[in-house]
Amino acid sequence: MPLLGVALLLFLFLPSPVSSCKEEEKTFLLRFLDGISQASGLRTSWQNDTNCCLWEGVICNMDGTVMDITLVSIGLDGHISPSIGNLTGLLRLNLSGNSLSGALPPELLHSSSIVSLDVSFNKLNGEFHELLSAPDRKMKVFDISSNLFTGYFPSTTLEGMKNLAALNMSNNSFTGKIPSTVCVDKPFLVMIDLSYNQFQGSIPPELGNCSVLKVLKAGHNQLIGNLPAELFNATSLEHLSFPNNHLQGTLDPEHVVKLSKLVILDLGGNGLNGKIPDSIGQLKWLEELHLDYNNMSGELPSALSNCSNLTTFILKGNNFQGKLTNVNFSTLSNLNVLDFRSNRFIGSVPESLYSCSNLIALRLSYNNLHGQISSRINNLKSLKLLALSHNNFTNITNTLQILSSSTNLTLLIIGDNFKHEIMPDYDIFYGFKNLMGLSLNGCSLYGNLPKWLSKLKNLRALLLYDNQLSGPIPAWINSLNFLFYLDISNNSLTGDIPTTLMELPMLESAISDPIIFKLPLYMPPFLQYRATSGFPRMLNLGYNKFTGVIPSEIGQLKALLKLNLSFNNLYGEIPQSIGNLTNLQVLDLSYNNLTGAIPSTLDMLHFLSELNISNNDLEGPIPTGGQFNTFPDSTFAGNPKLCSPTLVHHCSSADAALAPSTSAEHYIDKVIFVIAFGMFFGVGVLYDQMVLSRYIYFG
Repeated sequence: MPLLGVALLLFLFLPSPVSSCKEEEKTFLLRFLDGISQASGLRTSWQNDTNCCLWEGVICNMDGTVMDITLVSIGLDGHISPSIGNLTGLLRLNLSGNSLSGALPPELLHSSSIVSLDVSFNKLNGEFHELLSAPDRKMKVFDISSNLFTGYFPSTTLEGMKNLAALNMSNNSFTGKIPSTVCVDKPFLVMIDLSYNQFQGSIPPELGNCSVLKVLKAGHNQLIGNLPAELFNATSLEHLSFPNNHLQGTLDPEHVVKLSKLVILDLGGNGLNGKIPDSIGQLKWLEELHLDYNNMSGELPSALSNCSNLTTFILKGNNFQGKLTNVNFSTLSNLNVLDFRSNRFIGSVPESLYSCSNLIALRLSYNNLHGQISSRINNLKSLKLLALSHNNFTNITNTLQILSSSTNLTLLIIGDNFKHEIMPDYDIFYGFKNLMGLSLNGCSLYGNLPKWLSKLKNLRALLLYDNQLSGPIPAWINSLNFLFYLDISNNSLTGDIPTTLMELPMLESAISDPIIFKLPLYMPPFLQYRATSGFPRMLNLGYNKFTGVIPSEIGQLKALLKLNLSFNNLYGEIPQSIGNLTNLQVLDLSYNNLTGAIPSTLDMLHFLSELNISNNDLEGPIPTGGQFNTFPDSTFAGNPKLCSPTLVHHCSSADAALAPSTSAEHYIDKVIFVIAFGMFFGVGVLYDQMVLSRYIYFG
């Protein structure tokens, strides 16, 4: 009996035999395969076995009917064959994350069996055309996001999808108006995502008829007008998101309170005005409130204290005013991100804010706050980003001493405060163990570069520009092994440029570990950084009182993208070794006392887009060919001994004979090199070039 029981158990758990697929359906699948140009692994799987129910990504039911095709992120290239639409038992088709192109076959939209269709993250293109209504369609999930579709989206495409639950058309190039019939006869529709398109016109009031709708996203379009009152009849909404459109009007207190289940409200980047209504305090489930970059004003309502589930609170770029003490932040213990940058808040930082122990990012920059930083800020044990720049805070010595105890602090941005104070140089200083970025620019601080900076062993970026610091660059600068962005311009620093500065490891090699920011760091006119990998590797010593020659060791900094030594008292020749900085995109040596000829090695800087060597004492002919043919005459102005056919001082025959020019053969080789390099790295180079500028506006 025991043996019989074991045998019975083994029999029960044996895999059931796989049904053979239908020959007709196998034919349809092979036609799909014929349309795929890059599918070597798939082709092997599908052609080496006669039973298509055993093929990769294919699932059949018990009678051998194909019911599921899942081929996600396997490098498919080509087009989708209409033959797939002939699989009468197909329930789910998922081709997301490939490189498929061409149109989406109408046969898939006409299918009476498909329940879930996901072709997101491909390169599908073209327009959707009017389709005849098919009332028996069972489609529940329709995801065509992150493709290249264009044109109007006909409302008939959605007609007949009475079972539709999720519609995702985001990240395409659809135009025209949002179909007003999107909710008609769709009692199960819970999610609509139309964001990142080019939809125009107003928000259809009919969206308020979506009785069970939980997610409505249509950000990053060109929508205009007010939020229609009818929209707030969709009382099941949990996520309402219309950022970066052209919406206007106010937040009506009677409308807002209807959305009692709201978890995320994102209306940033529009033209809303007026105040935050008191009724927002009744949204008990609210976790994220984004009202940034509008024209809203007034004081913060004390009712915000009731939104105890808030984790993200972003009001930057408005005209809010009054004191922050209106809100009792101690009730908002779940806050992770608080961003009130660029408003008109006054007074001091409220003590209740220091009760938000879960804060990761706190930004109050560009306001009119004053006073000193309280030692209670150390209660914010999770704080990684603190930005308080462009206010009226005082006592930098005490501030740094307090903040140094914040062991998790990664970015500290406190410039344009502490006006005309002395840069502290502590006898004993420990802390800032994880600090990677320090911005103390624009404070008009006196003193020297303090030695405590040498203890910030994880520092990547140091911004001390626009102060009144004096003295030399200390020798310990090379101990900052991770430093790759240094801006100490517009000070009164003196002495030679030390060779130890040429030993910064991160400027010698481009290898780094990118850090992702919880909040973006801004840069004019409209760029922002989300990670350190986007930062240009920069050395800016301009507008100081440095003397001596440019060290030849500067050629070691091969990862450097931007070098600025302008407005100093440097003399001697431009070192030939600068030609080794093959990644350099910006070079400014203007307003010094440099002499000699322009080095021919500068012609090796293939990515140099900005060059300024004006107002020196350089002499001889300006090199011709290559990059030099792209620079304007202002690049060389203020050097009366330079000569060129385009300058006032023309070169004599003797001068021309000495001109370092690029031979035709050398020039052709360079062009081939640039084209070849661009084919592989063009996108990255273009991006890096876009992010270069004089200053980064942190905070």
